[in-house]
Amino acid sequence: MTDQGFSTKAIHAGWDPDGRTGAVNVPIYASSTFAQDGVGGMRDGFEYSRTGNPTRRVLEANLASIEGGAYGRGFSSGMAATDAMLRAALRPGDHLVIPNDAYGGTFRLIDKVFSQWGITYSVAPVVDVDAVRAAMTDKTKLVWIESPTNPLLNVGDIAALAEVAHAGGAKLVVDNTFATPYLQQPLSLGADVVLHSTTKYLGGHSDVVGGGLVTNDEQLDADIAFLQNGAGAVPGPFDAFLTLRGIKTLAVRMERHCDNAEKLVDVLSKHPKIDSVLYPGLASHPGHAAAEKQMRRFGGMISVRLAGGKQAALDFCAKTEIFTLAESLGGIESLIEHPGAMTHASTAGSLLEVPDDLVRLSVGIEDADDLIADVEQALG
Repeated sequence: MTDQGFSTKAIHAGWDPDGRTGAVNVPIYASSTFAQDGVGGMRDGFEYSRTGNPTRRVLEANLASIEGGAYGRGFSSGMAATDAMLRAALRPGDHLVIPNDAYGGTFRLIDKVFSQWGITYSVAPVVDVDAVRAAMTDKTKLVWIESPTNPLLNVGDIAALAEVAHAGGAKLVVDNTFATPYLQQPLSLGADVVLHSTTKYLGGHSDVVGGGLVTNDEQLDADIAFLQNGAGAVPGPFDAFLTLRGIKTLAVRMERHCDNAEKLVDVLSKHPKIDSVLYPGLASHPGHAAAEKQMRRFGGMISVRLAGGKQAALDFCAKTEIFTLAESLGGIESLIEHPGAMTHASTAGSLLEVPDDLVRLSVGIEDADDLIADVEQALG
């Protein structure tokens, strides 16, 4: 069979209609344990749902397929996937490089937890390959990036950063949550591991929490799988089912997210109360060239800085009606938040502290005209 397109993989990878019943969708295997045909005689490799579940297996195969990877692993949250990746790759005394505007939860885990076990880190802007190279040491084992980053939407040149990481004996991990595998596939650009909070665009409906890791490295996958089972931060079968349900429509949803975001960017860029718009699709964006090279489109996330400072940012968040004030992102509904006081509060006082005049918009798939009207009335 010739290589299939993205939407075909998203809908079909990992599952054929059930041979006995003809069920088109994968069943929710709500079983904690599985009967064995004699001691050690597992059926299709299943024994206990923490170790493996048929619904989760389909999700993992699907994740690997849409990211162009050989191995996929599902987790109970994006942070559980992050934790497993860090523990699989790092040992006391090791070092990693992280973005200077990384997601607050990632920073908190590294800074507050892994630092207690002798792991050190440096920060560098993902847009500056030379700065990332300079941040590496002879103990660097991971270069960890987001592209686009959360919340400043900086874009790193993944292929160039992969070369830098590998030259220094490190692996490159790319958090692809904002871009999704529909817009960007880091493994094809040289990354070693792709991470997702499947809670976001992959699930897509704000009704499930999950995470995933995809790699082509067989040994690394084995190490991740050991931690997945040993620590047990796995998604339940219903979580896996909901995530698969979301992935099926990822391509069409992302097109609408991008369409709406581009229309909003045009309005926001001209508004007198907006000091600057951070969006990779703008020619003025410092990561525009890299985004244009490695992304299909520029995504559904927008960040803006308000001309009136922090209070103006807080007022903007308070006055929207269709945009819901809430953490998270990537759902079909539009969300707005103040990162400094919400998702990135843990970075306060650090090198990763975000501007207090910053507002992050997760643009949903509602009618664009309604979203534009909502933003305009909220800005007054």
